[in-house]
Amino acid sequence: MQINNPNQNKKKKQDDHVSQVLAEYLSYWPAFILSIIACLVAAYFYIGYKTPLYEANASLIIKDIKKGNDVSKEMESLDIINTKKISENEIEVLQSRNIMASVVKDLHLYAVLKQADNLKSASAYSTSPVLIEAQNPEDLQSPEKEAKKNFFNYDRIKNRVQSSSLKVNVEVNNWFESEYGTIRFIPNPRCKNVRASQKMFFQIYAVNDVSNSLLKALTVKGDKLSSVINLTFKDPSPRRAEDILNGVIKFYNQSALDEKNILVKNTLSSLEERLRVVREGLDSIEKKIEIYKIGTHTPIELNAQGNLYLQNVASNDAKYGETKVQLEVLDEAERFVSTNQTNSSILPSAVGLNDPSLTSMISDLSKKQLEKERLKKTVGEGNPIIVSLNDEISKLKPAILSNIQNQRKNLNSSLNNIAANSGKYNSMLNVIPQKEKELLEISRDQQTKSAIYAFLLQKREESELSYASVISDSRVVNYAQAGGRPIGAPNIVIFLAAFLAGIAFPILSISGREIFSNKILNKREVEKATDMPVIGELSQNKSKKHLVLEAGKRSFVAEEFRKIRIALLYMGIDGIHKKKLLVSSSIPGEGKSYIASNLAISLALTGKKVILLDMDLHNPSLGKRFELESSKGISNLLMQNAEITDVIHTTNIPNLDFITSGTLQDNASELLLNGKIESIIRSLEKSYDLIIMDTAPTIFVTDAFMLTNIADGTLYIVRQNHTPKLVIKKLDESTQINPLNNPAIVFNGVKQIGYQKNNYGYGNNYVYGVTGKEK
Repeated sequence: MQINNPNQNKKKKQDDHVSQVLAEYLSYWPAFILSIIACLVAAYFYIGYKTPLYEANASLIIKDIKKGNDVSKEMESLDIINTKKISENEIEVLQSRNIMASVVKDLHLYAVLKQADNLKSASAYSTSPVLIEAQNPEDLQSPEKEAKKNFFNYDRIKNRVQSSSLKVNVEVNNWFESEYGTIRFIPNPRCKNVRASQKMFFQIYAVNDVSNSLLKALTVKGDKLSSVINLTFKDPSPRRAEDILNGVIKFYNQSALDEKNILVKNTLSSLEERLRVVREGLDSIEKKIEIYKIGTHTPIELNAQGNLYLQNVASNDAKYGETKVQLEVLDEAERFVSTNQTNSSILPSAVGLNDPSLTSMISDLSKKQLEKERLKKTVGEGNPIIVSLNDEISKLKPAILSNIQNQRKNLNSSLNNIAANSGKYNSMLNVIPQKEKELLEISRDQQTKSAIYAFLLQKREESELSYASVISDSRVVNYAQAGGRPIGAPNIVIFLAAFLAGIAFPILSISGREIFSNKILNKREVEKATDMPVIGELSQNKSKKHLVLEAGKRSFVAEEFRKIRIALLYMGIDGIHKKKLLVSSSIPGEGKSYIASNLAISLALTGKKVILLDMDLHNPSLGKRFELESSKGISNLLMQNAEITDVIHTTNIPNLDFITSGTLQDNASELLLNGKIESIIRSLEKSYDLIIMDTAPTIFVTDAFMLTNIADGTLYIVRQNHTPKLVIKKLDESTQINPLNNPAIVFNGVKQIGYQKNNYGYGNNYVYGVTGKEK
């Protein structure tokens, strides 16, 4: 029966694949054990040396203009500098270097305290009895390489610190000069118990370097649906993680309040300057009235008509003064917008303008400019938020200027009306005595100045009240709190990962060897590359003998050839109906002649009459093995210059005859096409049970494809770590064009793999120890 059903071969490959892979890897079991042990040991030292990290969390609520505001109306009315914010911008501010640098200086984190140990050093943030404070932290410099370790000892009784590296023995809280500048040791309020055996040291770094390092451990995220901002910080010391987060919140709120206070101070400064000018004018008018009354002996009280006139004039002049104030405020607002001031008195509309739309626009412009200046400290000019703010500011300015022009026109019109009323009142002066008239004009100026002065005093009081009650733009939801357990994978998970890694490394090594090799390394690769069945495997022949089978002796290699011999029956080569077997390979050195000669011997030892033909007419090698290389042979028969009885040679193996390739010819392949080979084979079939033909490799010549038609089966030889993978992959394509008759593969030169005894193949474990005669 022939083994040529591709579907059956594929099914068999799928069934055997798992067992072959397992057998391959299990043969390297010592490597797996050593790899697992090494990975577990590495995991043990990793756990021992790694620094555990703790995570602290905190959260804030920001007054986000997009997501609502929970500040009460009463409190909001006190805050005239109400700068509502956007959560996304505040996230960037919270992660700014300026705020983290303030935290570093406040907590003295530029001096990193550690507790020395045999294996590793741990953070001494909460265990050190003292902290190190620099008088000028900004002047500290980070070392080019690893920072110097300054070991110190603390004497609790004497309250002194001794450091041999700094060459000092100083009392706590006393400043002293060192290589880092002027520093001192201060008590650590977080340290509760001081152990005498503690060996500690500190390392000094630049504030900016420490800030940048801490910012990498800080995570700030916002909520899409609310204005809550969550802060997370990871650190080896849970207490330090909490203090750093709380410090970030503290200095973030402080910076916002300081910013507001600066704005209020600028407003107060502007109001004070106006009050000074008005006050001087009012004092001058009062002195003028006093001088006038003394010089003209004007009575203190005016008549009723004069009082009525004075009241009307005062009311008209108050309107005039208020209008002039508004025009001045408009002029200042126009300068504020046109000159793009960002550090001038904030919100000029808050101290004189009556138009709410203009006030709102100027306030909005001021907030956007302030927001841009603040963001420029943390992000670049090309940031999308900065670009968006610039675009909004550029669109807002023309609208403000246009509104100011309209307001100025209206105010000028009001001034004209007031002037007309003044003319009417001036006509009334004609009926009032000259002295009273002059006094009323002076009094009118006095009342105008008084009204302006009272107006400015009211605005100043409002600003003072706002300064005293500045409201923060954020509210702490949860102060920082660290978890009690380190974050990261538990130890059992690390050991499990190490165990799996110990298994994975050998697998990857073995698989990588197969993947990156361009040679066939195992039977499984052959079965994957071609549909031809693999009917046998032969171990590597380590001896120098070419003919390894001998009559009367049994050996391991004889058992391997015996299995191939049995497999020939399943191919249909039974020595009765089908007798002709062709042996070929892809390239030289794959062992086709070795297999052909020894298979012929194995078949002859069973009692069958076998003849071996050396059909490699280009580079024959069988003749050397039977010491008949110069004899006449196949080529002579094809050229008809010899008879078949003249070329048949007997060997020292019973029942085995041999025909050499004969005299080498230049047209060897053409000789096979002259039609003589078929008659030669038919003649030999009459006298022999089996005919084995050893032909040339298929890569170089096509002899095997020409002879396959006269053969009943073809053995194709593949050698481990010798046959290229590409050749086997293209084998099926080649046989579709030039099909081989009833092909099967023999996997030759299989070396022992791994550490299995007598394991000569991937998936086959042969143990053979019986002595006796070969049959």
